Amino acid sequence: MAHDHHDHSHHHHHGPPADGNFSQAFKWGIVLNLVFVAGEAAGGFWANSSALLSDAGHNLSDVLSLALAWGAALLAQRQAAERYTYGYKGATIQAALLNAALLYLALGFILWDTIDHLRNPAPVNGTVVMGLAGLGIIVNGFTAWLFRHGQKGDVNVRGAYLHMLTDMLVSVGVVVGGALVYFTGWHWLDPAISFVILAVIAVSSWSLLRETVQLGLQAAPAAIEVAAVRRFLLSRPGVTGVHDLHIWPLSTQDTALTAHLVRPGGQNGNVFLRELQHDLLHEFNISHCTVQLEDDLPLMGAHGCCDQQVA
Repeated sequence: MAHDHHDHSHHHHHGPPADGNFSQAFKWGIVLNLVFVAGEAAGGFWANSSALLSDAGHNLSDVLSLALAWGAALLAQRQAAERYTYGYKGATIQAALLNAALLYLALGFILWDTIDHLRNPAPVNGTVVMGLAGLGIIVNGFTAWLFRHGQKGDVNVRGAYLHMLTDMLVSVGVVVGGALVYFTGWHWLDPAISFVILAVIAVSSWSLLRETVQLGLQAAPAAIEVAAVRRFLLSRPGVTGVHDLHIWPLSTQDTALTAHLVRPGGQNGNVFLRELQHDLLHEFNISHCTVQLEDDLPLMGAHGCCDQQVA
């Protein structure tokens, strides 16, 4: 006869929280970038620079990304409800997906505008371009610095960090482009540099897009090797088989696991589960686990969903 033991870990292990310590970082990042976007867009129109306009468009998408990430982080702090039994942690994944979609949509519009400028080149005020892009290096560099400590703990914070760091590097490129236009008079260099900027943004954002899509599909987090977790479970005392192992993200920070363990004649089930919960958290950063112990034959669900048992 199979014995069912369900253990729900509530010792959540996080990187630095997106709210709390990073609340001020989000505020400063949003305010500084909004002011800079307004100035950069005005300067781009005045200087007739597609490179500045493309950079301003991307910075505007960064403001929206920061706002969405911050809002999702605040929503994730809410307590679980009767219908939302896992709480609202999944909002961070939805925000990351939406941010990725908005980013590439903005890139499409900017690309269209850049092509038009390349077809119809016009004089560019290189001095204004260099001045505003130089200011962008300061604004984006400072904003990236605000998120430097949390960029390894949460994909939302890492996204903010990488966006700002990328923008700082792009601004360096715009300064160089403005200098080239100023000294050579080759106005076609401005839209050409804009193409380079768009390519840099698209390439640098691809890994984030891929990761957020994987999170949205409830794939096991990239940092966790499922085969290693299976081997770990099989190595536990008395365990002879593992099946129905599932690992998925509850949010951009929290990971859940469910598994059936075949443990014939297992004794001290509660002690076993408590130690297992502790080790899963510290070995794999899996903060929420539900484990079912079985004496012998695996219990199959109504739809025959058991995966192949590994003995």
